[in-house]
Amino acid sequence: MLPRLQAQAAGVPYDGFCRTGTGCIETNTILQDLKYMPSAVRTSIWSQPTCSPDCTRYRGTLDVFYKVTQQEGLSRLWRGTNASLALAIPSVGIYMPLYDIFRNYLENIALQNAPSVAPYVPVVAGSLARSIACVTCYPVELARTRMQAFKHSQGGVRPPGVLKTLVGVVSSLKTTNNPQAFQSYRILWTGLGAQLARDVPYSAVCWSTLEPLRRRILARIGDEASASSILGANFCAGFVAGSLAAAATCPLDVARTRRQIEKDSTRALTMTTRQTLIEIWRDGGIRGLFAGAGPRVARAGPSVGIVVSFYEVVKYAMQYRQSKERLYGR
Repeated sequence: MLPRLQAQAAGVPYDGFCRTGTGCIETNTILQDLKYMPSAVRTSIWSQPTCSPDCTRYRGTLDVFYKVTQQEGLSRLWRGTNASLALAIPSVGIYMPLYDIFRNYLENIALQNAPSVAPYVPVVAGSLARSIACVTCYPVELARTRMQAFKHSQGGVRPPGVLKTLVGVVSSLKTTNNPQAFQSYRILWTGLGAQLARDVPYSAVCWSTLEPLRRRILARIGDEASASSILGANFCAGFVAGSLAAAATCPLDVARTRRQIEKDSTRALTMTTRQTLIEIWRDGGIRGLFAGAGPRVARAGPSVGIVVSFYEVVKYAMQYRQSKERLYGR
């Protein structure tokens, strides 16, 4: 539910108007179209008693869990899981192997020509691999953020999935101001600059911390490394590196979320990461820049630890099997 906290900080109205006998009316769509309503209608709407801020205003991570469960149902906590799975499989499948390829290639070049730059190879390799994975899988990332950030107010109707969410993004631009197909599909990469501005530093911090840490742990283990020790060493290193990287890049994550949830198609195509960060600072200061930092760090540490450790264990198992085959083949 991290996008909820960041979207609320960005100004998405989760609070609503009260109506006698019915409680709160969600205003996500009302406030978007309010400026186009006649003045008499606007006056009538604003004259309605407003709900208490405690009605739907999120005050923290646990408050998000509680209110989403109470107001939208327990299943809503898993909203966007299909998008997360659709994103994680190709993203990790591209990211991790490319990182290994780039790291090994660049390390060989560095050790032969400039040994002093070898410690910086993980930074470059991680940034390149993450950039390629990010550009390739970005539309699914956009769909996931929108699915998690906005409420679905139509009771009894199944919320839109990944494909319908992306179709809705494209349709919103086609129906407003743009007849060109290229421009319409370009909106699927709305906020890509902010995503890269977050992911490249994230990968740089993560791998520059993870590589020396896990190598130091594995050096203590020595030649007696087993699958379980490799799993533990990589999980610990990944947990620490992921947590530090997530905390350091939180403002860029907030900027990325704000750009992805922008509903004005024209503004979405013209916003820049720098402008977005300035807006966040102006609206919320330091607190706004680090909105959702707690759940982001809590998620990133275990996530990086799990992905890296299992990837390395699979590599170890495959190499062990190949060595056995070569031994018995002789």
